[in-house]
Amino acid sequence: MQQADIRIPLAECREIYDVGDVDRAMEAGSPSRNEALTAFYAKMKSLGGTRYVVKPSSFEGLRPLYARCPNFAPVLDDLKRSLALAVAGNEPVSFTPILLLGEPGIGKTHFARQLANVLGTGFEFVSMSSLTAGWILSGASSQWSHAKPGKVAQALVCGDYANPLMVLDEVDKAGGDARYDPMGALYGLLEQDTARQFRDEFVEVDIDASHIMWVSTANDERAIPEPILSRMNVYTVPRPDREQAGSIARTLYEELVAAHDWGFEPEPADEVLERLAEVPPRDMRKVLLAAFGNAKLAQRDHLLPADLDAGRASRPKKIGF
Repeated sequence: MQQADIRIPLAECREIYDVGDVDRAMEAGSPSRNEALTAFYAKMKSLGGTRYVVKPSSFEGLRPLYARCPNFAPVLDDLKRSLALAVAGNEPVSFTPILLLGEPGIGKTHFARQLANVLGTGFEFVSMSSLTAGWILSGASSQWSHAKPGKVAQALVCGDYANPLMVLDEVDKAGGDARYDPMGALYGLLEQDTARQFRDEFVEVDIDASHIMWVSTANDERAIPEPILSRMNVYTVPRPDREQAGSIARTLYEELVAAHDWGFEPEPADEVLERLAEVPPRDMRKVLLAAFGNAKLAQRDHLLPADLDAGRASRPKKIGF
Protein backbone atom coordinates (compact mmCIF):
# COMPACT_ATOMS: atom_id res chain seq x y z
CA MET A 1 0.00 0.00 0.00
CA GLN A 2 1.35 3.39 -0.98
CA GLN A 3 1.91 6.06 1.64
CA ALA A 4 -0.58 8.36 -0.14
CA ASP A 5 -3.33 5.82 0.54
CA ILE A 6 -2.98 5.92 4.30
CA ARG A 7 -2.32 9.58 5.06
CA ILE A 8 -5.14 11.85 6.17
CA PRO A 9 -4.86 15.27 4.45
CA LEU A 10 -4.50 18.69 5.97
CA ALA A 11 -7.40 21.08 5.79
CA GLU A 12 -7.81 24.40 7.54
CA CYS A 13 -6.02 26.66 9.99
CA ARG A 14 -6.78 27.83 13.53
CA GLU A 15 -5.43 30.72 15.58
CA ILE A 16 -3.86 29.33 18.73
CA TYR A 17 -2.63 32.63 20.15
CA ASP A 18 -3.13 36.34 19.53
CA VAL A 19 -0.02 38.19 18.36
CA GLY A 20 -1.49 41.28 20.02
CA ASP A 21 -1.27 39.46 23.36
CA VAL A 22 2.42 38.83 22.64
CA ASP A 23 2.96 42.55 22.00
CA ARG A 24 1.23 43.43 25.26
CA ALA A 25 3.30 40.89 27.18
CA MET A 26 6.48 42.37 25.73
CA GLU A 27 5.41 45.91 26.63
CA ALA A 28 4.59 44.86 30.18
CA GLY A 29 8.02 43.33 30.73
CA SER A 30 10.74 44.93 32.81
CA PRO A 31 14.10 46.07 31.40
CA SER A 32 15.71 43.06 33.09
CA ARG A 33 13.50 40.64 31.18
CA ASN A 34 14.94 37.17 30.57
CA GLU A 35 16.72 37.26 27.19
CA ALA A 36 15.39 33.81 26.32
CA LEU A 37 11.83 35.02 26.90
CA THR A 38 12.38 38.08 24.70
CA ALA A 39 13.70 35.79 21.95
CA PHE A 40 10.74 33.44 22.32
CA TYR A 41 8.26 36.32 22.09
CA ALA A 42 10.06 37.47 18.92
CA LYS A 43 9.69 33.97 17.50
CA MET A 44 5.98 33.94 18.35
CA LYS A 45 5.54 37.23 16.49
CA SER A 46 7.51 36.15 13.44
CA LEU A 47 5.69 32.82 13.14
CA GLY A 48 2.26 34.28 13.82
CA GLY A 49 -0.50 32.62 15.81
CA THR A 50 -2.07 30.49 13.06
CA ARG A 51 -1.40 26.74 12.74
CA TYR A 52 -2.73 23.92 10.59
CA VAL A 53 -5.33 21.48 11.88
CA VAL A 54 -5.73 18.01 10.41
CA LYS A 55 -9.19 17.00 9.22
CA PRO A 56 -9.86 13.45 8.02
CA SER A 57 -11.37 12.69 4.63
CA SER A 58 -12.17 9.12 5.72
CA PHE A 59 -11.47 6.65 8.51
CA GLU A 60 -9.94 4.10 6.13
CA GLY A 61 -6.49 5.47 6.90
CA LEU A 62 -6.49 3.44 10.11
CA ARG A 63 -6.93 0.14 8.27
CA PRO A 64 -3.20 -0.67 7.83
CA LEU A 65 -2.66 -0.35 11.58
CA TYR A 66 -4.83 -3.39 12.22
CA ALA A 67 -2.11 -5.49 10.56
CA ARG A 68 0.83 -3.59 12.04
CA CYS A 69 -0.59 -3.45 15.58
CA PRO A 70 -3.26 -6.19 15.83
CA ASN A 71 -3.26 -6.28 19.64
CA PHE A 72 -4.44 -2.64 19.58
CA ALA A 73 -7.65 -3.48 17.68
CA PRO A 74 -10.03 -2.19 20.44
CA VAL A 75 -8.16 1.15 20.47
CA LEU A 76 -8.37 1.37 16.70
CA ASP A 77 -12.08 0.56 16.76
CA ASP A 78 -12.74 3.54 19.05
CA LEU A 79 -10.47 5.82 17.03
CA LYS A 80 -12.32 4.82 13.87
CA ARG A 81 -15.58 5.94 15.48
CA SER A 82 -14.03 9.30 16.37
CA LEU A 83 -12.76 9.74 12.81
CA ALA A 84 -16.18 8.84 11.40
CA LEU A 85 -17.74 11.64 13.46
CA ALA A 86 -15.03 14.08 12.35
CA VAL A 87 -15.66 13.18 8.71
CA ALA A 88 -19.42 13.57 9.13
CA GLY A 89 -19.04 17.01 10.73
CA ASN A 90 -16.11 18.16 8.57
CA GLU A 91 -14.18 18.72 11.81
CA PRO A 92 -10.56 18.31 12.90
CA VAL A 93 -9.33 14.97 14.17
CA SER A 94 -10.21 14.70 17.84
CA PHE A 95 -10.50 11.94 20.41
CA THR A 96 -10.65 11.52 24.17
CA PRO A 97 -7.12 11.32 25.66
CA ILE A 98 -5.86 7.73 25.57
CA LEU A 99 -3.95 5.72 28.16
CA LEU A 100 -2.32 2.52 26.89
CA LEU A 101 -1.65 0.11 29.74
CA GLY A 102 0.54 -2.96 29.29
CA GLU A 103 3.82 -4.65 29.98
CA PRO A 104 7.05 -3.32 28.44
CA GLY A 105 7.85 -4.33 24.89
CA ILE A 106 4.33 -4.83 23.50
CA GLY A 107 4.59 -1.85 21.15
CA LYS A 108 2.71 0.97 22.93
CA THR A 109 5.08 3.73 21.80
CA HIS A 110 5.40 2.19 18.34
CA PHE A 111 1.61 2.28 18.02
CA ALA A 112 1.53 5.98 18.93
CA ARG A 113 4.16 6.79 16.31
CA GLN A 114 2.28 4.81 13.66
CA LEU A 115 -0.94 6.62 14.56
CA ALA A 116 0.73 10.03 14.20
CA ASN A 117 2.07 8.99 10.80
CA VAL A 118 -1.36 7.94 9.61
CA LEU A 119 -3.05 11.09 10.89
CA GLY A 120 -0.40 13.21 9.17
CA THR A 121 -0.03 15.56 12.13
CA GLY A 122 2.96 16.44 14.28
CA PHE A 123 4.41 14.00 16.80
CA GLU A 124 5.80 15.07 20.16
CA PHE A 125 7.35 12.54 22.55
CA VAL A 126 7.78 13.22 26.27
CA SER A 127 9.48 10.63 28.47
CA MET A 128 7.65 11.06 31.76
CA SER A 129 10.06 8.73 33.59
CA SER A 130 12.74 11.41 33.26
CA LEU A 131 10.57 14.23 34.60
CA THR A 132 11.14 15.51 38.12
CA ALA A 133 9.23 18.79 37.84
CA GLY A 134 5.97 19.94 36.33
CA TRP A 135 7.64 22.77 34.42
CA ILE A 136 8.81 20.29 31.78
CA LEU A 137 5.26 20.34 30.40
CA SER A 138 4.10 23.83 31.39
CA GLY A 139 7.29 25.88 31.56
CA ALA A 140 9.09 27.65 34.41
CA SER A 141 8.78 31.30 35.38
CA SER A 142 11.19 33.55 33.50
CA GLN A 143 12.34 34.87 36.89
CA TRP A 144 14.29 31.64 37.33
CA SER A 145 17.72 31.26 35.75
CA HIS A 146 17.85 28.91 32.74
CA ALA A 147 14.03 28.96 32.56
CA LYS A 148 12.39 28.02 29.27
CA PRO A 149 8.96 27.18 27.87
CA GLY A 150 7.46 23.76 28.46
CA LYS A 151 6.95 21.02 25.91
CA VAL A 152 3.39 22.06 25.15
CA ALA A 153 4.20 25.67 24.30
CA GLN A 154 7.26 24.64 22.30
CA ALA A 155 5.25 22.12 20.27
CA LEU A 156 2.47 24.57 19.45
CA VAL A 157 4.59 27.66 18.83
CA CYS A 158 7.49 26.05 16.98
CA GLY A 159 5.50 23.31 15.20
CA ASP A 160 3.22 23.48 12.19
CA TYR A 161 0.11 22.02 13.77
CA ALA A 162 -2.52 23.11 16.27
CA ASN A 163 -3.40 19.45 16.91
CA PRO A 164 -0.15 17.49 17.22
CA LEU A 165 -0.17 14.02 18.72
CA MET A 166 1.61 14.30 22.06
CA VAL A 167 2.82 11.06 23.63
CA LEU A 168 3.49 10.92 27.37
CA ASP A 169 5.58 7.79 27.73
CA GLU A 170 5.62 5.87 31.04
CA VAL A 171 3.36 8.38 32.74
CA ASP A 172 3.20 6.11 35.80
CA LYS A 173 6.93 6.66 36.44
CA ALA A 174 6.87 10.46 36.66
CA GLY A 175 8.82 11.64 39.70
CA GLY A 176 8.96 14.81 41.75
CA ASP A 177 7.37 16.15 44.92
CA ALA A 178 4.05 17.75 45.73
CA ARG A 179 5.35 21.26 44.92
CA TYR A 180 6.47 20.33 41.40
CA ASP A 181 4.09 17.59 40.30
CA PRO A 182 5.04 16.57 36.74
CA MET A 183 1.42 15.67 36.06
CA GLY A 184 -0.03 18.83 37.61
CA ALA A 185 -0.36 20.57 34.24
CA LEU A 186 -2.37 17.66 32.87
CA TYR A 187 -5.39 18.43 35.03
CA GLY A 188 -6.09 21.44 32.80
CA LEU A 189 -4.54 20.23 29.56
CA LEU A 190 -6.66 17.08 29.33
CA GLU A 191 -9.88 19.10 29.63
CA GLN A 192 -10.78 20.94 26.42
CA ASP A 193 -12.52 23.84 28.17
CA THR A 194 -9.49 24.75 30.29
CA ALA A 195 -6.94 23.82 27.60
CA ARG A 196 -8.32 26.58 25.35
CA GLN A 197 -6.62 29.12 27.59
CA PHE A 198 -3.46 27.27 28.51
CA ARG A 199 -0.93 29.58 30.14
CA ASP A 200 2.69 28.44 30.07
CA GLU A 201 4.47 29.84 33.13
CA PHE A 202 7.38 31.02 31.01
CA VAL A 203 5.48 32.53 28.09
CA GLU A 204 2.59 34.14 30.02
CA VAL A 205 0.40 34.39 26.91
CA ASP A 206 -2.81 32.38 26.50
CA ILE A 207 -2.33 29.52 24.03
CA ASP A 208 -5.11 27.30 22.71
CA ALA A 209 -3.95 23.75 23.51
CA SER A 210 -7.41 22.21 23.19
CA HIS A 211 -6.69 20.58 19.83
CA ILE A 212 -3.76 18.48 21.07
CA MET A 213 -4.32 14.73 20.77
CA TRP A 214 -3.00 12.93 23.86
CA VAL A 215 -1.71 9.37 24.05
CA SER A 216 -0.13 8.17 27.30
CA THR A 217 1.55 4.86 28.06
CA ALA A 218 2.02 3.12 31.40
CA ASN A 219 2.79 -0.25 32.91
CA ASP A 220 0.78 0.22 36.11
CA GLU A 221 -2.26 2.47 36.51
CA ARG A 222 -2.07 2.40 40.32
CA ALA A 223 0.64 5.08 40.25
CA ILE A 224 -1.57 7.49 38.27
CA PRO A 225 -3.92 9.84 40.18
CA GLU A 226 -7.61 9.00 39.75
CA PRO A 227 -8.49 12.51 38.45
CA ILE A 228 -6.01 11.97 35.62
CA LEU A 229 -7.36 8.49 34.85
CA SER A 230 -10.91 9.85 34.76
CA ARG A 231 -9.92 12.24 31.96
CA MET A 232 -8.72 9.42 29.70
CA ASN A 233 -9.99 6.33 27.92
CA VAL A 234 -7.95 3.53 29.48
CA TYR A 235 -7.05 0.44 27.41
CA THR A 236 -5.27 -2.62 28.74
CA VAL A 237 -3.22 -3.82 25.80
CA PRO A 238 -2.31 -7.52 25.86
CA ARG A 239 0.85 -9.10 24.59
CA PRO A 240 0.14 -10.18 21.00
CA ASP A 241 -0.81 -13.83 20.70
CA ARG A 242 1.00 -16.14 18.30
CA GLU A 243 -1.19 -15.27 15.34
CA GLN A 244 -1.00 -11.53 16.00
CA ALA A 245 2.78 -11.67 16.46
CA GLY A 246 3.03 -13.46 13.13
CA SER A 247 0.94 -10.74 11.48
CA ILE A 248 3.18 -8.01 12.92
CA ALA A 249 6.30 -9.86 11.79
CA ARG A 250 5.02 -10.46 8.27
CA THR A 251 3.87 -6.85 7.82
CA LEU A 252 7.22 -5.50 9.03
CA TYR A 253 9.18 -7.85 6.78
CA GLU A 254 7.14 -6.91 3.71
CA GLU A 255 7.41 -3.16 4.44
CA LEU A 256 11.20 -3.31 4.84
CA VAL A 257 11.69 -5.37 1.68
CA ALA A 258 9.42 -3.04 -0.31
CA ALA A 259 11.22 0.07 0.99
CA HIS A 260 14.72 -1.08 0.00
CA ASP A 261 16.27 -2.52 -3.13
CA TRP A 262 18.09 -5.28 -1.27
CA GLY A 263 16.87 -8.10 -3.49
CA PHE A 264 15.24 -10.20 -0.79
CA GLU A 265 12.23 -12.41 -1.43
CA PRO A 266 8.93 -10.50 -1.07
CA GLU A 267 7.64 -12.92 1.57
CA PRO A 268 9.54 -14.62 4.39
CA ALA A 269 9.83 -18.37 4.76
CA ASP A 270 7.44 -19.87 7.32
CA GLU A 271 10.25 -20.94 9.64
CA VAL A 272 11.70 -17.40 9.58
CA LEU A 273 8.30 -15.92 10.36
CA GLU A 274 7.81 -18.32 13.26
CA ARG A 275 11.19 -17.41 14.77
CA LEU A 276 10.59 -13.66 14.32
CA ALA A 277 7.17 -13.96 15.99
CA GLU A 278 8.98 -14.95 19.20
CA VAL A 279 10.60 -11.49 19.40
CA PRO A 280 8.88 -8.69 21.40
CA PRO A 281 7.20 -6.27 18.97
CA ARG A 282 9.42 -3.32 19.89
CA ASP A 283 12.54 -5.36 19.00
CA MET A 284 11.32 -6.90 15.74
CA ARG A 285 12.64 -4.17 13.45
CA LYS A 286 16.10 -4.22 15.05
CA VAL A 287 16.29 -8.02 14.87
CA LEU A 288 15.06 -8.10 11.28
CA LEU A 289 17.53 -5.47 10.07
CA ALA A 290 20.39 -7.40 11.64
CA ALA A 291 19.11 -10.57 9.98
CA PHE A 292 19.06 -8.93 6.54
CA GLY A 293 22.63 -7.78 7.07
CA ASN A 294 23.67 -11.25 8.22
CA ALA A 295 22.16 -12.80 5.09
CA LYS A 296 23.99 -10.37 2.81
CA LEU A 297 27.28 -11.13 4.54
CA ALA A 298 26.61 -14.74 3.67
CA GLN A 299 25.82 -13.66 0.08
CA ARG A 300 22.21 -14.78 0.30
CA ASP A 301 19.01 -13.10 -0.89
CA HIS A 302 16.81 -15.00 1.52
CA LEU A 303 16.69 -15.26 5.29
CA LEU A 304 17.32 -18.31 7.41
CA PRO A 305 16.11 -18.65 11.01
CA ALA A 306 19.73 -18.48 12.16
CA ASP A 307 20.08 -14.99 10.64
CA LEU A 308 17.67 -13.66 13.26
CA ASP A 309 20.01 -14.64 16.06
CA ALA A 310 22.39 -11.83 15.05
CA GLY A 311 19.94 -9.25 16.33
CA ARG A 312 19.00 -11.14 19.46
CA ALA A 313 22.39 -11.18 21.14
CA SER A 314 22.25 -10.63 24.86
CA ARG A 315 23.36 -7.26 26.16
CA PRO A 316 27.01 -7.14 27.28
CA LYS A 317 27.62 -7.08 30.97
CA LYS A 318 28.93 -3.88 32.46
CA ILE A 319 32.53 -3.88 33.54
CA GLY A 320 33.66 -1.65 36.35
CA PHE A 321 33.61 -1.08 40.07
